[in-house]
Amino acid sequence: MDRRTRDWSIQEIAKLAGTTSRTLRHYDDIGLLPPSRIGGNGYRYYDRSALVRLQRIMLLRDLGLGLPAISDVLAGQTGEARALEGHLAWLRHEQDRLARQVASVERTIEALEGGEEIMAKDMLDGFDHTQYREEVEERWGRDAYATGDRWWRGMRDEERAAWKERSAALGRDWSAAAESGVAPDSAEAQALAKRHVEWLTGIPGTPAGTPGGDVKGYVIGLGEMYVADPRFAANYGGEQGATFVRDALRVYAEANL
Repeated sequence: MDRRTRDWSIQEIAKLAGTTSRTLRHYDDIGLLPPSRIGGNGYRYYDRSALVRLQRIMLLRDLGLGLPAISDVLAGQTGEARALEGHLAWLRHEQDRLARQVASVERTIEALEGGEEIMAKDMLDGFDHTQYREEVEERWGRDAYATGDRWWRGMRDEERAAWKERSAALGRDWSAAAESGVAPDSAEAQALAKRHVEWLTGIPGTPAGTPGGDVKGYVIGLGEMYVADPRFAANYGGEQGATFVRDALRVYAEANL
């Protein structure tokens, strides 16, 4: 049988994708992944095109998007290959980062077991918070990066952990608000925007954390960057969520900054 024309049963697809038939039926019920055909036995069958769509759904889920957002993304993208190229670029970036982390941990284990000296640069490869140094310096100057770097390095471990959790909680709340369908100028979204700006003002070296800095321009500019850069958009559930954050921040900035 021509591989381009064959199809697979719902049980086969569930097994291959590491999911369940129930999940695939749910995707059909909400119009996210309809089967290619229904057999005489009532079973759902999926062809190659459906598999490509399922692959994209799973990739978008890994980026943190909810099902309504995934539906919107797929509806707005007509070229499957072009869309997958964007996913592939993100996956390669993550693959490289994770490979460096794996190698780093392996070297640390080997050093510990062999009683060897542990090199800090080897232990922390792949965990470097300075990966955006050039971008920060280009956008806001060397002093901005240097000040922020001193602030970060001067934190105790528990302070860094608390700051990371605060950031993650903000991202989760933004994603939840975007999925709920509230408007960017709603009270809920504006309360999140206020939290976001307060979070930004706690980072030394940035215009938001510098007395007399252009906080309004900085906040609006960051919102645009969240949408344009998939690395940042992923923190808010992908491009759809990042667009919601951008719009809410702009409303807040125009009214309050």
